[in-house]
Amino acid sequence: MTVLVASGRVWQRNWLVYKRLWHRSLAFGFLQPVLFLTAMGLGIGALMGGQDLAAFGGVEYIHWLGPGLLAAMSMQTATFESTYPIMNKIMWGRNYEAMLSTPVGIRSIVGGELAWSAFRIGSLAAVFLLVLALFGIVRTPLALLSIPFSMLVGVAFSSCLIAFTATQKNDVGFSAIFRFVVNPLFLFSGTFFPLTNLAEPLRAVAWATPLFHGVELIRGSILGQLDPLTAPLHLAYLLVMLAIGTYFAERLLTRRMAG
Repeated sequence: MTVLVASGRVWQRNWLVYKRLWHRSLAFGFLQPVLFLTAMGLGIGALMGGQDLAAFGGVEYIHWLGPGLLAAMSMQTATFESTYPIMNKIMWGRNYEAMLSTPVGIRSIVGGELAWSAFRIGSLAAVFLLVLALFGIVRTPLALLSIPFSMLVGVAFSSCLIAFTATQKNDVGFSAIFRFVVNPLFLFSGTFFPLTNLAEPLRAVAWATPLFHGVELIRGSILGQLDPLTAPLHLAYLLVMLAIGTYFAERLLTRRMAG
């Protein structure tokens, strides 16, 4: 069995579990952006007024906010998919032990899990993009690029989180990830406000974070403001993160399952 075929079997296993509740997941994926855009985009955006359009690239706040929320959703979904579910398969459910008794290897497991994260995030991103279109935020057909961009953001985070999860003996470490990684990135990567509002040192830190690059790609594609000079740099950052994360995910999961 080739690595690709074996990875497909891992993906299939996840799909067989997920297909019983896919409609609930997509319904929540539709409701979440509607609530965020209504409360923050229309509610808070109405308080800002037209005089603040220059701060958001000449667009209304809700238009600026929506793509940032899509990028943040990609990170958050990747976090949920690559922490507790992976630990369950390692420790509690011992699914990986069962898989490794077949021709499926560690590389195939990692590949299958990343493919599953890409599928989950891609499907939610498509629903999210539909909501953005209903709110009149989508400005160009290039907005369709936001779906693969969201998938790239997700798998980049997933690869690193799978590597992290493989080192954990319990779920205590996940609290630190949520509090000190996911939440700060959600708040300070250009999702809710322009980074120009931050002090210069904090701005440099924010620009070095992975979610910032995802926000720039997704916002640029949806609003028709994708910069051909900086977009390759954002892509390169996320691809390098994915490559490094995948390498350590395979290595650390191999060590964990052999221990």
